[in-house]
Amino acid sequence: MNYKCYIDEFKLKILEDKKYFILCGWTFSSDGSDYELGIKINNTKVEFELISVNRQDVVIRFPKKKINPKCGFRIIIPCNQFENISELELFAVSKTNKVLLKKLTKNDILKNIDESYVDEVVESYVKDHGKAEHHVVSGWAVSLNQNKLNFKITNSAGHQIDHTIRFTNRSDLVLNKVVKPEDKYAGFTVEFDGSNKDSYQLHILNGQEEVIEDIEKVYITKKQRMKMKIKHYFNVVKLKNFVKVGKYLIKYGPKALIKRLRNGPTTGMPYQQWFEIHKVTDKELRIQKETIFEYSPKISVIVPTYNTPEKFLVEMIDSLITQSYSNWELCIADGSDESHLARKIIKEYTKKDDRIKACYLDENYGISGNTNKALELATGDYVGLFDHDDLLTPDCLFEIVKNLQNTKYDILYTDEDKLNNATGEFEDPNFKPDFSPDLFYSHNYITHFFVVKREIINKVGGFRSEFDGAQDYDLMFRCIEQSKNIYHIAKILYHWRMHAASTAENPESKLYCYEAGRQAIQEHYQRIGIQANVECMKLWGMYHSTYETTGNPLVSIIIPNKDHEKILKTCIDSLYNNNSYTNFEIIIVENNSTTKEIFEYYEILKSKHSNIKIVTYTGDFNYSAINNFGVKSAQGEFLLFLNNDTEMIKKDALSEMLGCCIRNDVGIVGAKLLYDDNTVQHAGVVIGFGGFAGHVFTGIGKDDYGYMVRAQLNCNYSAVTAACMLVKKSVYDSVDGFSEEFKVGLNDIDFCLKVRETGKLIVYNAHSLWHHYESKSRGYEDTVEKQKRFESEIHLFQDKWKDILLNGDPYYNKNFVIELGPFKLG
Repeated sequence: MNYKCYIDEFKLKILEDKKYFILCGWTFSSDGSDYELGIKINNTKVEFELISVNRQDVVIRFPKKKINPKCGFRIIIPCNQFENISELELFAVSKTNKVLLKKLTKNDILKNIDESYVDEVVESYVKDHGKAEHHVVSGWAVSLNQNKLNFKITNSAGHQIDHTIRFTNRSDLVLNKVVKPEDKYAGFTVEFDGSNKDSYQLHILNGQEEVIEDIEKVYITKKQRMKMKIKHYFNVVKLKNFVKVGKYLIKYGPKALIKRLRNGPTTGMPYQQWFEIHKVTDKELRIQKETIFEYSPKISVIVPTYNTPEKFLVEMIDSLITQSYSNWELCIADGSDESHLARKIIKEYTKKDDRIKACYLDENYGISGNTNKALELATGDYVGLFDHDDLLTPDCLFEIVKNLQNTKYDILYTDEDKLNNATGEFEDPNFKPDFSPDLFYSHNYITHFFVVKREIINKVGGFRSEFDGAQDYDLMFRCIEQSKNIYHIAKILYHWRMHAASTAENPESKLYCYEAGRQAIQEHYQRIGIQANVECMKLWGMYHSTYETTGNPLVSIIIPNKDHEKILKTCIDSLYNNNSYTNFEIIIVENNSTTKEIFEYYEILKSKHSNIKIVTYTGDFNYSAINNFGVKSAQGEFLLFLNNDTEMIKKDALSEMLGCCIRNDVGIVGAKLLYDDNTVQHAGVVIGFGGFAGHVFTGIGKDDYGYMVRAQLNCNYSAVTAACMLVKKSVYDSVDGFSEEFKVGLNDIDFCLKVRETGKLIVYNAHSLWHHYESKSRGYEDTVEKQKRFESEIHLFQDKWKDILLNGDPYYNKNFVIELGPFKLG
């Protein structure tokens, strides 16, 4: 058997209390057969930690070879037991032979000794970034002795250069065990202004130790960057999609194509490729089968069948039989014709495996009635809902039970994708958030795989035939009402088969389902005492809940303002002329205006409207303090924080937000904000982008769906922008308003996170539509002084909210690589 192997990085790390090798590279067998790696030091076999690494570059480099994308490796080899090391050998070990892949001599080892307590890599250096002679250095660094790292830039004369630094999320390093989880924010981006003709060095200080990097060695010219992007683009599109490039050229012209090539692919890694990399391996399945859990609940998987095609039925049952967790039972209620092959197949399986139980129905009781018959067979601790033509991944039940060891959750659900029956490929993944009530009110995003305690499903009475077509949705609502904790497993563990008759491929095939789903939501509201009206949206299976503004409470609208009379007038006019909700007051917080026109306009407003107050803030600019000052004059039960450069588009925009915010479980509601060209400026905020937080869906069209239609649906986020933010006055008081240490940036995100800590939801209302005339090209800050101020607030935010930054935003699926931008795989 032949192997290919390459070592990218090798070093012997010698610290005060330990000594270990780090070996990074890739290897594969020429015929794709299985093997394991082995290591000897001084001809003695040693233990080591192996981390498999995705190396798509190797797959591309050898297109004719059958290569596992996880052919990369990072190997950590403890070697404290060896005083003198003369050689290190890396072997490939198969069932039939043992092959030496690489041998490192004493001389190789001596050349690669590293005694530094700083691990760091400078990955890129760019000049003229955004503007002339603006330099950006990026990479990562971590202290091995827990010291705080400091950074500085010097020029060729040794003079220190003024700079800003931002620390960024590097989950890729955590995944590959390059850094510990607590060092997730090891990434850095240093920015400074300087002559392109000069040369610079990056200094990383770790206590008394100083590491100096010549950043010029990683400088890439604009031309080189362009070539790399073009090469990457064509690696992604490949020949089979080359015709698309031609069509794009014909439709949009050469300038648009060049722009597209400059930007590179925008969707991240193709899903089928991603799935092949991340699916469970045979080795992992072997380990799972040998795992003994302290808590090993029986999981009853219930399936109604009716004349199921042989292929679908066999594959469905086999996906249970091949599970790495064995304490399950498959409960089938078969309503097939007596002579149909499906019934014969089911009977054969029940004889072969006593975990497979079946009842044979003498009549068709409908989808709910048939599923209830399957439920009657269940004896497990938990019940999972399974469709007769779908598949579970072989590690599905293992992952569920693994996550039940510390907490016996009432409900669990997983991510899923779709199996294209025609091509055999997996596509259209649904990477879900942790439990999001408002998204669930908008559509059944949970779908598969749903697992609930059997005592709960029995308590709610199983499935109801009057909701056939949306019987799962109705059942989930009733189970959720009885549940104290719901857990989301962020892994693709369920394949929903697409074929001509399935809802997955043809949503029009079951239009009656959507009306049943609407009724399921409506009855849920009635049971829990929420006054709302549910409508089917034009998007199949999507719903719009309009909540009653019970009692028509007073809303205090807080608008900070400095000068800009025309901008403010646009905002105020829309509140009076294009607003169906009339019980409001406006508090304009005047701060340091200088123009005559604005004070004349204030007088006009006061004479024209009895519900407008002008209050004067005299301190230095502090967005948090200005809003807190305005609230002191507010009389309303609800506070709408509103920028002066906004304009209400839809008459019901305020009532939409208010109805939502009246709910007891809601603390804050944000709106959908559009630029003046009707592209999205705000549709929710995710924690983690840029090392702090960022908007999602920015720049898409007003009517564009966004990922999983999220831009068009009410749903929950960890934060929304205070450019248009409604909050209960009582909730505002409970968290002491805006934190005034955040003077300019991140004050709204900090405020939302404080409210979330009280247990209240943050809701993005997609149906509350406003314009926000903020310039798309305007950065947060445009001078070094302002950049430093903003960076200091980022550091403050990172220190205050390190837990969510380290653990990830619960409303953003962890499979998306946050460093790549919203909703991208990598």
